[in-house]
Amino acid sequence: MELKIIKENEKDLFNKFMAWGPKGHVLQSYEWGEVKRRTGWEPIRLLVMQGEKPVAGISILKRRLPIPILKKCIFYAPRGPVADFSDRETLKFLFMKIKELAKRHGAIMLKIDPDIKAPNENVVKMLKSLGFVCREGGKNFEGVQPKFVFRLPLAKPIDDIFAAFHEKTRYNIRLSARKGVTVKEGTREDLKRFYEILQETCIRDKFLVRGYDYFEALWDELVEKGLAKLFMAEYEGKYIAGTLAFIFGDKAWYIYGASSNEHRNVMPNYALQWEMIKWAKENGCTMYDFRGVSGDLSPDNPLYGLYRFKKGFNGEFTEFIGEFDLPLSPFFYHLWEHVIPGYRQWRRNIVNFIRRMGKN
Repeated sequence: MELKIIKENEKDLFNKFMAWGPKGHVLQSYEWGEVKRRTGWEPIRLLVMQGEKPVAGISILKRRLPIPILKKCIFYAPRGPVADFSDRETLKFLFMKIKELAKRHGAIMLKIDPDIKAPNENVVKMLKSLGFVCREGGKNFEGVQPKFVFRLPLAKPIDDIFAAFHEKTRYNIRLSARKGVTVKEGTREDLKRFYEILQETCIRDKFLVRGYDYFEALWDELVEKGLAKLFMAEYEGKYIAGTLAFIFGDKAWYIYGASSNEHRNVMPNYALQWEMIKWAKENGCTMYDFRGVSGDLSPDNPLYGLYRFKKGFNGEFTEFIGEFDLPLSPFFYHLWEHVIPGYRQWRRNIVNFIRRMGKN
């Protein structure tokens, strides 16, 4: 086996394996690395080659620590690596080579959150034997990637998929159509309106959103290259909701959703999901991922409504094995895990105190 560091002219070789290899994922695509490059990360793409054939791959995102004098960085491979996790020797070779690479870059750790369903004690045991530390997360959205999702298999005919939806979900999809909601493919110009609705959603549901330039990056690197699509729901001549979905290999993911405070009674979110599912099916996908939900299934959980909405489409509630860190510099890894978070919290407390005093 040998390690191949991927150059730009080898993008097709890389993407072919990352899309169709074991546990392929859009967040491991060449293009996703380019999106993250525009937000301050440096992508490093690697393939393990056995002769002319790739047998494992990983897209690592490199980010400098927020203390320039240290000249250290972290490695993160979202939903990586793409590999057969029963092949310990290949993974051992890959991580050994990453350790060598980390020394040259000054990386203190590698974080992974592979696309492996839980429970899977064999994989967890194997990762720990290779030096990884399991990062215990909560049941909501504490991790970098969601630990709990809904996934809808698309093997059945589309009519059978629809028939398996919850009765209320089918009713709301039909209601939306009766009310005159139409779903259209969004253009670059529509991206502005989508972002406006997304900001409206954020205020209503009390969560943060990235700047518009990030969504321009998604458009340039993913939509323009056939790896994503913008869906816009129109009612009475105006857009009232929108979604952004990714597609890679034979999988599709619902990533962002936005809905206006107006006309929520015409159920545009149900119409959008149904159109995205049909789009995924038409493009040969075998799986549609609704992305994150809470792992706390209590009706008292403020996030329960999101779970109930996605559950209505009869997907499979899926838990992943979570995040694993490979410490590459024990001292600096301890600093990253324990000292820097405390310093950041102390700094926030000081700033908040000064602000409060300024108001008095």
